[in-house]
Amino acid sequence: MTGSVRTTCPYCGVGCGVVAKAGGAGGWTISGDPGHPANFGRLCSKGSALGETLGLEGRLLHPVVDGGRATWDEALDRVASRFRAVIDEHGPDSVAFYVSGQLLTEDYYVANKLMKGFIGSANIDTNSRLCMASSVAGHRRAFGGDVVPGSYEDLELADLVVLVGSNLAWCHPVLYQRLVRARAERGTRIVVVDPRRTATCDAADLHLALKPGSDVALFNGLLAYLDRAGALDRDYIARHTRGFAEALSAAAGEPQAVAAACGLDADEVERFYGWFAGTEATVTVYSQGVNQSSCGTDKVNAIVNCHLAIGRIGRPGMGPFSVTGQPNAMGGREVGGLANQLAAHMAFTPEAVERVERFWRAPRIARREGLKAVDLFQAVEDGRIKALWVMATNPAVSLPDADRVTRALESCEFVVVSDCTRDTDTTAHADVLLPAAAWGEKDGTVTNSERRVSRQRAFLPPPGEARPDWWIVAQVAARMGWGEAFGYGSAAEIFREHAALSGFENDGSRVFDIAALADADYDALDPVQWPAPGTSRLFGDGRFPTADGRAAFVPVRAAAPGTVTGAEFPYALNTGRIRDQWHTMTRTGRVPRLSSHIAEPFVAVNPADAEAARLEDGGLALVRSARGRAILRVRVTGDQPPGRLFAPMHWNRQFSAEGGVNALVAPVTDPVSGQPELKHTAVSLVPFEPAWTAFLITREEAHPPEGAEYWSRTRAAGCIVLTLAGTAAPADVAGWAEALLPALPGIDYHDVRRGVHRWARLDGDRLEACLFLSFGPALPAREWLVGLFDTPSIDTDARCGLLSGRAPAGGPDEGRVVCACFNVGLNRIACAIRDGGLTSAEQVGAALKAGTNCGSCIPELKELIADARRDQAA
Repeated sequence: MTGSVRTTCPYCGVGCGVVAKAGGAGGWTISGDPGHPANFGRLCSKGSALGETLGLEGRLLHPVVDGGRATWDEALDRVASRFRAVIDEHGPDSVAFYVSGQLLTEDYYVANKLMKGFIGSANIDTNSRLCMASSVAGHRRAFGGDVVPGSYEDLELADLVVLVGSNLAWCHPVLYQRLVRARAERGTRIVVVDPRRTATCDAADLHLALKPGSDVALFNGLLAYLDRAGALDRDYIARHTRGFAEALSAAAGEPQAVAAACGLDADEVERFYGWFAGTEATVTVYSQGVNQSSCGTDKVNAIVNCHLAIGRIGRPGMGPFSVTGQPNAMGGREVGGLANQLAAHMAFTPEAVERVERFWRAPRIARREGLKAVDLFQAVEDGRIKALWVMATNPAVSLPDADRVTRALESCEFVVVSDCTRDTDTTAHADVLLPAAAWGEKDGTVTNSERRVSRQRAFLPPPGEARPDWWIVAQVAARMGWGEAFGYGSAAEIFREHAALSGFENDGSRVFDIAALADADYDALDPVQWPAPGTSRLFGDGRFPTADGRAAFVPVRAAAPGTVTGAEFPYALNTGRIRDQWHTMTRTGRVPRLSSHIAEPFVAVNPADAEAARLEDGGLALVRSARGRAILRVRVTGDQPPGRLFAPMHWNRQFSAEGGVNALVAPVTDPVSGQPELKHTAVSLVPFEPAWTAFLITREEAHPPEGAEYWSRTRAAGCIVLTLAGTAAPADVAGWAEALLPALPGIDYHDVRRGVHRWARLDGDRLEACLFLSFGPALPAREWLVGLFDTPSIDTDARCGLLSGRAPAGGPDEGRVVCACFNVGLNRIACAIRDGGLTSAEQVGAALKAGTNCGSCIPELKELIADARRDQAA
């Protein structure tokens, strides 16, 4: 294919449009689509690096059965026959699908149709259960349907934006930049409600660092305040809602009492409440800090209650707004990818079941909800589910109690995994591996957080024997005897059927209706919001998809987090994302510049807690819970509140030894939504004190040596970096090093008295490997050494500095990368600030381009400028 192709980014729920343009030597350049209404040409660091994910390294390129290469016919026949045999012997509820927000809507639709309409079980759930199920449940309780009423432009029309449990600057940076521009242009106030200080707080007028889990208390207090302040829209309440008196009764609380319950200053609470009451154009954006909770649904309804009480919903610049994490979480919700949904936003009511049964001509449709994600894998472990198909996701890393999930996969009678990646923590347990097409090769649609359907268009042919997910599922369905119902020839055919189902016998009671798109030119489809083109907001007329047309206030009461800290586990661990990585790193972990900002799994600790636990910044910590353990690099920061820790959820066993923090998380779930509590795990924290530390930088793939209890693997330009530590010293240092290094000439340095050993191996003037080992002194920084692997040869000065680990005087040393979009390092930025007298992030951007793309690094640029000012003042 030549020319350019408009498609959609495969990362977060913002749903940015991208343009893939054919370049020289068969390569492709990826840029933002200036015509897409989600991003208008902007991309974050991950989206900007999409072109660097198109290689075939690590790809699953052919079917694998029982560890050996197989043909498609052999693999598909095995899957169909085993599923059929299990169903015949144990019934349809003995099998399950676990699918993904990485699937396109057409893939999702076919999988859901097979499981619910033809196998006859609702045991299909999605990893979107981990990010937005509580929003779904809250919307259904309040609005009568899973409908997000807002639009991205509301962020630019609001006078007050409240960000609750959302590090928008790192997790949805394109939206964050739209908000920051609006603040600069029209003075929008921003309130951040988050237990920790994040990059998002850089733009905040007020940061409410509330206690974990106290969101309900805060918003219940707001509802009570609105009543006392006379700010309620009583006419709206009377005409368009029900249940207000009960919700208000549950919400009683003075600001002083609320402040005490939330661990906040009463004056700050009062200020927030006053701003909310006095600002008509108010949007409340919420994300995983709300959803990923054992009371997440109640948190959602506490927020929605406040907007209903003042009638601020469905109008420009106002309303509650759930921002999803996955690229196609919304598309999965549309087709019924969740175990408690049927299809096309229909629930398991008798009328809906009968309707979908007729539309699909389903032989034995599921008539009740299936098992949600956490319960589903518990059923795998105890043997109720005997055959499992995992599609495009990595539950052995991403689910809570991850080690137990791994044991469940090990014990399951028959496991199928369809994925584009060959080696993951989940594929390791598959009886059958099916090679799926990856982004760039897939054709279909996705729906973003503002209900905008966009095309994802293929611009690359599938490599090897990879096939679209919908094709794989349809082929299995045909082999199970349902070929006529799954005889799709293209993704367009599936989309037309999905669109038609949304309008089938839809008398207006279901807001989701894209039937008009069934006749659209699929290939030329422009991004479009449902339910109708140009409909950016819903509920502006005060009518809701409920039996009486009214929205429901839901009485909610504050509840304790899922796990409680105590003497054995005194700290509360919060998990989440970092700026440049995505989910379990199967894609982003292979891009060098996306690992250059944060290279290792870490735990963020308040300085007082670090002192009490005898932890040093940059050292290692052993973090334990009642479920598992992790060894993490320590980051001491005042941004972290006392008693509370933060660790990212991305690292897996391909990139670290014990960096997977979900092994610590208990499988505690919200009783309504089934979404797990991922923001509050009771843990202990002690130093991990190794006898030795080391790093290996090598051009060739290397495996951690035995005895390395801590290791992490990072990709850099031209090399791989292994960071190592252990409590038992190698008995034979020379032999230990020889096993790790290539058999090439080089230079060595050994100071036995100090316990310092260093090796460099060269092929002529080309540096092939460096290994630094220490039994005492801290290892030097490695950024300069890593940079030497991005060159074909090194000069004499560099060779002389190899074993010191430091650049020669005046030599280039980029330092740790701060701006991943343009690969700009800390040292270069610091020099530009110092030598150029730069005093603003804008000046740094003009000089170095840092911060001029997604803007995620701007808070860090401001910190570097502030550091330089302090140094000058001293």
